[in-house]
Amino acid sequence: MNVFDILGPVMIGPSSSHTAGAARIGRITRTLLGAPAVKADILLHGSFAKTYKGHGTDKALIAGIMGMATDDVRIRQAPELAKEAGLEVHISTGDIDGAHPNTAKVTLTDANGRQVSLLGSSIGGGNILVTEVNGMEVSLTGQYTTLIVLHKDAPGTIAAVTEVMAEEGINICNFRLSRQKKGGEAVMTIELDGKPSPEINKKINTLPNIYSSTMLQPI
Repeated sequence: MNVFDILGPVMIGPSSSHTAGAARIGRITRTLLGAPAVKADILLHGSFAKTYKGHGTDKALIAGIMGMATDDVRIRQAPELAKEAGLEVHISTGDIDGAHPNTAKVTLTDANGRQVSLLGSSIGGGNILVTEVNGMEVSLTGQYTTLIVLHKDAPGTIAAVTEVMAEEGINICNFRLSRQKKGGEAVMTIELDGKPSPEINKKINTLPNIYSSTMLQPI
């Protein structure tokens, strides 16, 4: 256990689970999109769905989608700021099978029509767990520098990616692979020790069978 688990993050309240965690889920989704969103579809599950207005979960998610940190004083004005920025937001509630009580599914669309969808849960103290990206299973906490590598499921692709990291002396602390079907789209979630150079991500993006690689800094 570390001090973050005990004290929680520096944040705008009232709740680390319903506010800080929600903001971090929004920021990760924005980072994966790689461009400002013009539309956000948010599905809230469990206690997120029941108490989001009172706890400001909706405001926190929108703030994160706009790139705000958990301690940004503008979180309370996030819906109004989103309208000013041309971000169209739709919020709905419903049940997600097997999901943690504090779960949101966020789908973002950029001006070119590109979309990214993420399923994330706020698991306490501002900590989060992302379990799905674009319909594929992942395991992402946001506490480590992480590579999200979308690629074709083809022999040698994993080896090529890990070889780049080995050449740079970067250690992998967690690795997960998920695919839609054999030979189809797949995703690697790779959590790394230390602070690797962004050049590693650039090298991975030039490899065969890679659709996109995104480096997420700790959020």
